Amino acid sequence: MGVLKVSGGALAALLLLVAMVFSTPGRAQDGVWVQIEARPSEAAATERAQDYASRLPNVAGFRLGSGWYAIALGPFAPDAAQAELSRLRSAGLIPRDSYITDRATLSDQFWPDGAIVRQVTPVALPDAPEPEPTDETPAQARAAERLLSRDDREEIQRALQTLGFYQSGIDGAFGPGTRRAMADWQEAFGYEPTGILTTAQRGALLGELRAALESLGLELVTDPEAGIEIVLPVSEVSFSGYDAPFARYDGENATVLLISQTGDAATLRGLYDVMQTLEIVPLRGAREIERTSFTLTGWNDDITSYTYAALGEDGVKGYTLVWPSDDEKRRLLVLRQMRDSFRQISGIVLPDTAGDRSVQRPDLLSGLEIRQPETSVSGFFVDGRGVTLTAASALASCSRVTLGGESEADVTAIDTDLGLALLTPRTALAPLGVGRFSTEIPLLQSDIAVAGFSYGGRLGAPTISFGRLEDLRGLNGEETLTRLAMRVEPGDAGGPVMDAAGGVLGMLLPADRDTGRSLPADVHFAADAQALADFLAANGIDPAVLDETRDLAPEDLALVGADMTVLVECWN
Repeated sequence: MGVLKVSGGALAALLLLVAMVFSTPGRAQDGVWVQIEARPSEAAATERAQDYASRLPNVAGFRLGSGWYAIALGPFAPDAAQAELSRLRSAGLIPRDSYITDRATLSDQFWPDGAIVRQVTPVALPDAPEPEPTDETPAQARAAERLLSRDDREEIQRALQTLGFYQSGIDGAFGPGTRRAMADWQEAFGYEPTGILTTAQRGALLGELRAALESLGLELVTDPEAGIEIVLPVSEVSFSGYDAPFARYDGENATVLLISQTGDAATLRGLYDVMQTLEIVPLRGAREIERTSFTLTGWNDDITSYTYAALGEDGVKGYTLVWPSDDEKRRLLVLRQMRDSFRQISGIVLPDTAGDRSVQRPDLLSGLEIRQPETSVSGFFVDGRGVTLTAASALASCSRVTLGGESEADVTAIDTDLGLALLTPRTALAPLGVGRFSTEIPLLQSDIAVAGFSYGGRLGAPTISFGRLEDLRGLNGEETLTRLAMRVEPGDAGGPVMDAAGGVLGMLLPADRDTGRSLPADVHFAADAQALADFLAANGIDPAVLDETRDLAPEDLALVGADMTVLVECWN
């Protein structure tokens, strides 16, 4: 469990006070106290108080109004407390974010008596910086810098890092990276970019950090159903309900999901895949999965999201932070607090049935919107690597194209006159079947079939629509077209037109092609097999040929069509 401390810029003053201590710490007394720690349970606070008492005199434990337990030293005379706090801190005898408080802030003394635990507690913030000189020269600033302890230096680096100016590790060494970060911060706030912070600038830097932290209302939250303890920005989000596997904390501009789900490594992998289909995880960003954990980062012009999940003894637990893209500084502050405080509570996991099941839609997952493509049509494989032939018009404004809902593909050739497009998957696929072109001239009025994703990906597999071949040409005599009589859906466009033996006779074209006429609903057109073969050959694909001509039973024809047909989706 993390320690709660109300931290440090007033981090300063305490050992001579030891000599000024009055009687025993067992009684409440006047004067001021130095609060050095707070713990969320009596047992933990008692243990820490005993440890401090082995090294320091006048250690006492008090209940706090927040439900935590403070460990304090005192009482001391007010005029001496600040100097003594500084001495004890410099000597490394107390934490650097210890601070001075009066007796009114401390409730009943608990040590060695018992107490109560609260579920939500304030998170410690750095104290407001003390007034410092503003007219230091770079030489004076460097001299003052040399007096800083390692903890002070790390605090400066951490503030620069949290505010987005420093990207390297926290080591207390002011090397070139830290100097550049200091100069960047100085320039951003109108100071001369010397790369050496004056005493006043250090105070201003820590003050900026404190102001940002205070605006977030950070609190340590224990979710009793999800079995997770974590710091959350309660000024921005509040609990809104459970919808397995999530506990949702929503706000006007931000969202936090606590992830809690029974399961194993397969569950973790499934969650990794599913999360990437959600609108709250934009496509741009890094993705990384390991054996027992994963992280997802996604961003667009509106939001930035970060997801972490890990496999523990109870199942999979983690969190997602969704934050406005134009508020990066505060996002980094929140994310750092969430990362540092996240803890899985053993023995508690969100039930799989948690949540309101009265509103369920295919485009929702646990109440969250699933990312939907701009458009979707059909296509069919034309070689063993998964190269796909489809309708060009569906790809006119796509920033990303996928095959089968997952595999990204590039548009490698287009014939705008015929309305054809060739897609090459970025990673080679292994299709169950490829389109095999018929070498026979089809008979008019013969039966045909079209395989296609009539309803997008909602059915998970292509459907087969049956009809007749009406003409070997288009309405204006186009020899590259055939006219069909059948009922199809817009999503069928790009699918293969097959004869009764499963041979490809053409590719179904979109019904909204510019024919200049209003046609009956059952009139459709296909680019014919020869036109397709010529297009493929011109782009380095040797079309496969059907070597059998016997008619197939409808169910067998459906299998041939399903094996070669693939869902083509356009994303923006």
